[in-house]
Amino acid sequence: MTAAEATRTRPSWWRRRRTREAGLAALFLAPSVVVFGAFFFYPIGRIVYLGFFQQNQTRTRQRWVGTEQYVEVLTGEEFREGLSITVRYVLYTVPAGLVLGVLLAVAANRRLRGIKIFHTIFASTVATSVAVASIVWLVLINPTVGYLEVDWLRDPDRALFGVALSSIWQNLGLTFIIVLAGLQAIPDEINEAATVDGMSPTRRFFTVTLPMLSPTLLFLVVVLTVFAFQAFAQIDILTNGGPAGSTETLVFKIFQQQQGGAVGEGSVMAVGLFVITFLVALGQFLLLERRVHYGSDRA
Repeated sequence: MTAAEATRTRPSWWRRRRTREAGLAALFLAPSVVVFGAFFFYPIGRIVYLGFFQQNQTRTRQRWVGTEQYVEVLTGEEFREGLSITVRYVLYTVPAGLVLGVLLAVAANRRLRGIKIFHTIFASTVATSVAVASIVWLVLINPTVGYLEVDWLRDPDRALFGVALSSIWQNLGLTFIIVLAGLQAIPDEINEAATVDGMSPTRRFFTVTLPMLSPTLLFLVVVLTVFAFQAFAQIDILTNGGPAGSTETLVFKIFQQQQGGAVGEGSVMAVGLFVITFLVALGQFLLLERRVHYGSDRA
């Protein structure tokens, strides 16, 4: 007897029950489907659609160009330059932010009187907006009145690093909070057993703590990478893409393409950025998942 025949031979009350359960599931899923459809799937579909057209300067007319524009833009020099700058920005911000967050969390993971004050201080940047963080670092590295008195933001070779400092500082609070939560979730018995076995604090950190933190670190790597790929406001505030286009990331170039009649080209860049971000995140999950330690099993 096939599955379809078995279903038809079920009692009528069983089929009514399954129908009610399916209807209830659809009812609960409907709000999520509507929200995702309105704010994710429709905008993505609209951007893909606009990528097949070229608009005039006043955006009153558009001409179908098909996939030709996708090929031209995604293989063009401007897209490659923006992607190169974006990748450099990721390399500046993600490793430094992750390492500093882990170090602060390890240092603050103590049972000491008044330690909560340091927790609050280290986590405070999570409540700081991008605009505030950018202005803080604009003051700090201002060559005239800044505390550091450096001229990085007007140097094409250092401007991107100067902008990256504000992102590292702003994301430090989020990294600290998540890593500290991961550290506090590690059972004390594990560290005590490692201490009894004669492990030094350094060896205990690399052989016990880091493997137990690997799921947390995997999550942070993906999140910080996505944040870096989406960086825009700090670049707009600190350098406005300059000097000489040295800080024009892909998102900044997409924003520039929205001015005038280059909406189609900007849409193609946006689609390219979405695909690249998705593939990078997927690759991180697939590659790093092998080194993630869950409980008593090692992936």
